[in-house]
Amino acid sequence: MDSLETIKHHISASIETKQAILASESALQSINDAVRVCLAAYKQGNRVLIAGNGGSAADAQHIAAEFVSRFEFDRPGLPAMALTTDTSILTAIGNDYGFERLFSRQVEANGVAGDIFIGISTSGNSPNILAAFKTAKEKGLVTIGLAGKGGKIQQACDICISVPSDHTPRIQESHILIGHIICAYVEAEYFNDYAK
Repeated sequence: MDSLETIKHHISASIETKQAILASESALQSINDAVRVCLAAYKQGNRVLIAGNGGSAADAQHIAAEFVSRFEFDRPGLPAMALTTDTSILTAIGNDYGFERLFSRQVEANGVAGDIFIGISTSGNSPNILAAFKTAKEKGLVTIGLAGKGGKIQQACDICISVPSDHTPRIQESHILIGHIICAYVEAEYFNDYAK
């Protein structure tokens, strides 16, 4: 296969997926709902907890970093935590309770009512993400899912942002776009005096 054609194919497929999101009223409304609840949580003094597996773990860390450090402009940090980074915690929970409780145990320990829990799962069926949603709801956190077009996640969280695709790379590329949108909106609205 011609390498240039392969490159063009991947770029076109990514663009097509994002165009499908742009054309989806339900996806746009879910993103809008997510940015509003995140902003409301920050205004109430709460924070955002984020988790995912594999590439989605990297996305969780990426989004948390945008909140804590900065996105478009310099401003005070916003409290956010990726539940994928502390190897001692991860291995202790995995060893003592099993991989399925990797994130639910951390939500139990660190989440408080009014916080946001964002669970990322391209399949929509990651057992540890679904378990974390259950714990988050029990503790009074608002739950947001980043998913593809299927899986149990669709009914497991308060707001599910579903990328209309079942191809993992395209879903992941869209998840980071959605994460950037959430960060951009929250930063601009929360710190509108800093942006001027």
